[in-house]
Amino acid sequence: MQNQKRLEVLNTEFSSVWEKLDVDGKLKELKELEEEVAKPEIWLNPENAREKNEKLARLKENTEDWQILKVQISDIKELISLDDDSLEEEIASQITAMENTLSELKQALRFTGPYDHNNAILRITSGAGGTEAMDWAGMLERMYLRFFEKKHFKSTLIERTAGEEAGIKTAVYEVSGEDVYGTLKSEHGTHRLVRLSPFNADNLRQTSFSLVEVLPVIKADNDIKIDEKDLRIDVYHSGGHGGQSVNTTNSAVRITHLPTNTVVAIQNERSQLQNKEKAMEILRGKLAQMQIEQRAESIDKLRAGESASWGQQIKNYVMQPYKLVKDTRTKYEETDVDAVLSGKIEGFINAYLDSEMV
Repeated sequence: MQNQKRLEVLNTEFSSVWEKLDVDGKLKELKELEEEVAKPEIWLNPENAREKNEKLARLKENTEDWQILKVQISDIKELISLDDDSLEEEIASQITAMENTLSELKQALRFTGPYDHNNAILRITSGAGGTEAMDWAGMLERMYLRFFEKKHFKSTLIERTAGEEAGIKTAVYEVSGEDVYGTLKSEHGTHRLVRLSPFNADNLRQTSFSLVEVLPVIKADNDIKIDEKDLRIDVYHSGGHGGQSVNTTNSAVRITHLPTNTVVAIQNERSQLQNKEKAMEILRGKLAQMQIEQRAESIDKLRAGESASWGQQIKNYVMQPYKLVKDTRTKYEETDVDAVLSGKIEGFINAYLDSEMV
């Protein structure tokens, strides 16, 4: 009887999560993709074929365990129906294993947002405060790069402007891997540091700010459709690194989305076409992020000046007079500031994702 009740609870929860994750829809899409990639003509467009095969592999991985668990639940139902007391212990053990499997599979509920499976653009900008603020931005850059290493995320530098004495003025990375945007989106906002300044003779306590932007990578206009007439595109000389390596061609690109006054500039010394493509990719991400924040039906409904700003402080990192890192939204905190700044940010990310699931 006890096993029967446990199985009923398990089956109810399994069915609920299956429906929330639309596993039926994923299985239908999987079948359609299998038929599509089996056709030889798909390789006439190698890039499209590669994307379809990658999507097929992800769908197989994301549905296989669900199908196995569904069969296991059905098999246990049959075992219980035999009403054989000698099987009670074995059945209880199998139900426990299935409960643990479902608990693990439920983690997928964390990544149900429209762009959670996408790669991400990470942009770090130092706030006012000169060298102190630039050093803080550099510390955050190091923290994220360490975290990417631990998660086996690949980070590709797009642009980086170093500070005159220390740290960075700004750094932009494209980050790729599994559920990257869904994992990093909680880091989007202003990060505040309080410490004894190493950059003044009096060693006074100093407060510094850095803005971290996390944007979904949207390669094409399928999800975010931008009207050409809403864009102003300017080209100008790339700044280069000074001396003989200054790029004297008009390769740098600045794109302004006029309705929202959103500006993206790229000048990483590649071709103008490459810079424009990367700028458009980042612009789509910025508009998608604004759409999420404003809960707008489409980008046509976006309001100018209502995206993540310096006023939206999400984390405090205090090194003096005590040591504490605290998320102002979830209230999650860590006392080992050095560990956090060395990339130990999983606790903050998990606390945020758990709060979003509630």
